[in-house]
Amino acid sequence: MNKAYKAILSASAAAIVAGVSLVPANVLAWGDSSNGRKTYTLEQINAGDLGNTITFNSITNGKIGDERNFVGAKLSTNTSNVWNADKLTVKDGDTVIVRLYVHNNSPKGTDNIAQGVSANISLPMSVAKEQTIVGYLNSSNATPNRYWDEVVLSSEDNFYLEYVKGSAKYVNTQGTFTLSDELVIAKGATLGYKTMDGQIPGCYDYDGQVTIELKVHKSLKNSLSTLVRMADTHNEFTEAVDAKVGDTVEFQIEYRNLASEPANNVMIRDILPVNMEYVPGTTYLYNSDVQGGAKVKDDTLTTSGINIGSNYQPRANAFIRFKAKVINKNLTCGTTQMVNWANVTVGDDVVKDDASVMVTTTGCESKPEEEKKRDDNGGTKTIVSTGPAEIAGAALGIGSVVTAGGYFVASRRKN
Repeated sequence: MNKAYKAILSASAAAIVAGVSLVPANVLAWGDSSNGRKTYTLEQINAGDLGNTITFNSITNGKIGDERNFVGAKLSTNTSNVWNADKLTVKDGDTVIVRLYVHNNSPKGTDNIAQGVSANISLPMSVAKEQTIVGYLNSSNATPNRYWDEVVLSSEDNFYLEYVKGSAKYVNTQGTFTLSDELVIAKGATLGYKTMDGQIPGCYDYDGQVTIELKVHKSLKNSLSTLVRMADTHNEFTEAVDAKVGDTVEFQIEYRNLASEPANNVMIRDILPVNMEYVPGTTYLYNSDVQGGAKVKDDTLTTSGINIGSNYQPRANAFIRFKAKVINKNLTCGTTQMVNWANVTVGDDVVKDDASVMVTTTGCESKPEEEKKRDDNGGTKTIVSTGPAEIAGAALGIGSVVTAGGYFVASRRKN
């Protein structure tokens, strides 16, 4: 009998009572590429029933209990080794640790090494009261060669999950290894033992666990971010820029649907400060339907506003860009902070955000005090603009409908 398996076998019942196992889950949550893999007890493994076959997470009375329930979760505040493999209740502001257990069930150690071992964790992009996280484990020479399991997070409120960048880790007896953030996309991350080379020997001496961190955010209905940069540059959009009278700046407004249902008739309006004027013909819309950008013919963004369309699905977003020129109507001498406000209206819900242009002048008139005040809410985002085309006629004017069925990610590189 393999000494590691013998130790697990003798201690397994006590370990489960002590709380080191996963809380049992409905076995229907797990699966594999064989449509129902063969399972083993520790007694059968030690009796040689597995032979030379390499299989993962198929022992029903192992270190974590039933290894088919190999994906679990717990709150970061939980310092115990108890992982919930079925459903975990969360609330706004919680940080959740998700664990994917990895165990080559062969008792033959380095004489039976699994090759091409990798994992990936599929995260939901929806906004809902329940979110299902699915973990996948793969090996090129295992039978079966792909395994999966899931855990459900639930809340009283609609919420969405944010992956904490850089949090992907693999922990085994050799230490803690940092994994690529590609773990949480389809490509996944390669695992290993001493190095992440895709090779994992058999037995509990070589098991390990993948962990990631997720933040829980209660869903608002809509979000808005307003940023600015100097016009005709390739700079990043930021919360504020320095400019002088006569300069032209470019504003960017990002809208995102955070509700759990589609958003219709999304209205965007911008309110320029007194000493800035809109440059006609410079408003462009970017969303999943017009990723290259589409010119908005009606110049009503800074007056009555524009309707950027309907059917924005949960987490779908859109960008508006336009230009404005710094003028001098009543600027004071010295540096003035000119605050540009944008707002989005969807039904009865109104959200606003701002960006600033800092202008230094001399010999100018006094300026109302209220124009010097602002709130600081923005973040930094960048989108890609590649050959925007004009939308003919009155498209994207008041009452227009533009489908935005997906989340338009346009910030992968600087423009």
